[in-house]
Order: sequence, then C-alpha cells, then structure tokens
Amino acid sequence: MTRVLEDENGQLYVGTKGAPEAILELCHISDEEKIHLLSKVKMLAKRGQRILGVAKGKVENRQFPVSQKDFSFEFMGFLGFEDPIRPEVPEAIKQCYSAGTKVIMITGDYPETAKNIGKQAGLNEHDEILTGHDLKNLSESELKEKIKHVNIFARIIPEQKLQIIKALKANGEVVAMTGDGVNDAPALKAADIGISMGGKGTDVARESSSLVLLDDNFSSIVMAIKSGRRIFDNLQKAMGYIIAIHIPIIGLALLPAFFPALPILLMPLHIVFMELIIDPVCSIAFESEKEEIGVMKRPPRDPNMAFFGLKQIFKSSLVGLILLAMVLSVYFFSMQEGHTEGEIRAIAFTSLIIGNIFLILTTLSKTRNAIDVLFEDNISLKIILFVASTMMFLLISVPYLRELFSFEYPGYKHFYLAIGGGFSLLFLMEMYKYVQLRLNPGMKVN
Repeated sequence: MTRVLEDENGQLYVGTKGAPEAILELCHISDEEKIHLLSKVKMLAKRGQRILGVAKGKVENRQFPVSQKDFSFEFMGFLGFEDPIRPEVPEAIKQCYSAGTKVIMITGDYPETAKNIGKQAGLNEHDEILTGHDLKNLSESELKEKIKHVNIFARIIPEQKLQIIKALKANGEVVAMTGDGVNDAPALKAADIGISMGGKGTDVARESSSLVLLDDNFSSIVMAIKSGRRIFDNLQKAMGYIIAIHIPIIGLALLPAFFPALPILLMPLHIVFMELIIDPVCSIAFESEKEEIGVMKRPPRDPNMAFFGLKQIFKSSLVGLILLAMVLSVYFFSMQEGHTEGEIRAIAFTSLIIGNIFLILTTLSKTRNAIDVLFEDNISLKIILFVASTMMFLLISVPYLRELFSFEYPGYKHFYLAIGGGFSLLFLMEMYKYVQLRLNPGMKVN
C-alpha cells in the first residue's frame, strides 16, 4: 500500500508498506543485499512475527508516475508484529482433534511465521507446510492427496483459499471455513459452513457466511460443535422415546378390540393425560438435557448415515414392547387377583405412568445412569416428573377424579405391583446401558 503525503513546505513524500519481497523489489535492491535482508526476515518469522517491509521516497515536480513501481523508493527496514494467539486456542484445538475434527491454518504470512504460530496453537503435523507457490505447481489430484496430511498453508493468495476448499470437499470432507475479508467471500460461500467474524468481519464476508461469530473467537466454533452434537443426540433420544412410549399406548388401546372379553384399559381421557406428559418431555426435558459424557471424544458421524435409521427404530420398538409386556403383566395379574374393572384400570394405568417416568429417566442419557440423570441440573425434567407424579396420586386419591377417569380405589398396597413392574423395566434398561458401555468404552470417556 502506497500513500502520498505533503509537508508544511509543500514537498510531497511517498511511503509504502507491504510484503518484504515486494518492498525490496520496489527499492531495486541488489540480489546479494536482498539475500542478506531476507535472512533477517526469516529470523523474525521464526519468532512467530508478522513482517512488513517499509520504504519511502520523494515526488519530484509533483509529477506522479503511472505505477507505484516507478517511484524512486529508499528502503527503510522491516517491522515485526507479534499477534499472540488467544490463551484458550490450544485447548480448543486439542478438543477439535479429540472430536475427530481436522484444523487447517491458511495464511498469507511467511511459512516460518505460520509454522511458529501453528506450533503455539498445538496444530498437528505443523512441520510440513505448503505455500502458494507450491499450490501453483500441484495438479488437482496431487493437491487432494497432499491436503490429507498438511495442516498449514502459507503465502496463500485469496483465490487459492477457494482451491483448498474444493480439494477438501473433493476428498469427502465436511468443510467449515472462517474468514473476515472481502477476498474470503468466495471460499466462505463454497465451504459447507462459512463462518465469518462479527466484530472485524466485512459485510461481504458476513453475507457470504452461514454463521457469524459475535466474539470472533475460535473456541466459539468448538463450543458450536459440542452444542450441535448435544442437539443431535437429544433429538435422536426424543424420537426414540416417542416410538417407545407409543407402542404400549397403541397395544393397550387395541387389546380389547381383538379380545372383547377383556376390560377396556385406555380411554380417550387416559391417552390425553399421557400426551400431557409426553409432549413437554420431548419438547422441553430432552431439549434441556446436557451433552453426553465424552461427546467431544468421539469421531464425527458419517454424513450419509440416516438421522434415525432402522437400528434406532428397532431398539426403540423393542423398549416399547418391553414396557407393554410389563403393563400387560400387571394388567393380567390384577385380573387374576379378582379386582373390579375400575380397579384393574387404575392399577395398570399407574404402572404405565410409572413405567413412562422410568423410561424418561433411562432414555435421557446413554452414558449416565437414571439416578445421575434425576439429580442433575435439569429443572424442566424435575418439574414435569413432579407434576406427573402428583397428578397420578390425585387421580387415585380424589373421588371426583377417580370417577372422571373411570377408576376405582383398590387400596394402596395393590399399587406395589405397579411400582415393582416399573422398577423391573428400569433395571432391564439400566443393565442394557451398562453392558453397552462395557462393550463400547468409547461411548463414555471422562
């Protein structure tokens, strides 16, 4: 960049700054002197400093040349700037690697500067560096192969950023690209996720991006990955819960249709009551659930994998069938004891509610047991479970509500069967979770 300045005597001066090689070229430095000066540049670059060359000159007779190259410049020296990385960056990059996320640094700085900064930041494989000159001499297929094990690109011009993004995507990578300048816009647009700086970023960069960082902090990207994995897990668990809990509802509602001699268990009001528990759990409790243990220590999922595939459907259906079997066991046992239809309905429906509560507790986390889930800081879950338990107690205790739900009071001791059935379901689910964690220790990493 060149500027023309005028002093108090009307004399025009010209000053320029830029890449060291470019400034030395403008000053017409001899090759021998250039080698000597560039050795000083390398020395500064190895310290991790960003270097600018500075030169000055005069404008004779107020006549401006067509190009800045035609000024008569006098070399003044180099400026070394230290731009220290933020203290949280090494830990953030460490988390990226443990999560299977590759981090690449693309810079216009000297390779030595980039190497030093990469080392400070904790980049893997920071010894091998590709420069913009190297990229010019690489074919598309060669770059695709090289980029698999190179983490630092130095002396890169803006259009080469787009070339790097395309090579990564050609290798099947899901690419997130950060940038702040106008020249970053094409690469930001080409990336799967363009991330621009909200503080120092240009309007063009922000318009080209999918996400805008309000704090311009790299660690915010890592937190976004963590948050994304939590949301993905919670959506999967919520869908699994929906399938599991509706299987016993469907089964109990259809049972009297196939076997008319059996007393009707679920009526519309009972199903509405169940949905008043199910809906808030799915939309609030699962949404508020914190991330799984070791969520950032597992590899990324295959982007081609179905969000909720046959395996998850089968597992959720199996859990639902187990819950159905438990409620039916309580249902038939109550019939065998000689209870009235209203008493059977009250006992079996209570077992369904208790089973539902235990199903929620065991489904909310794949890596923590139900007791840990119950006592963790998920206020919405506690409120929903408290309201559900209180309402269930009132339905059994208050005569008006009993009549409304077609229940009859069998005595509290007869509800031990419902509680026992619920605990048996919880025990089976927690044992399955325990075995899964033992067989796949990677699911739970402290």
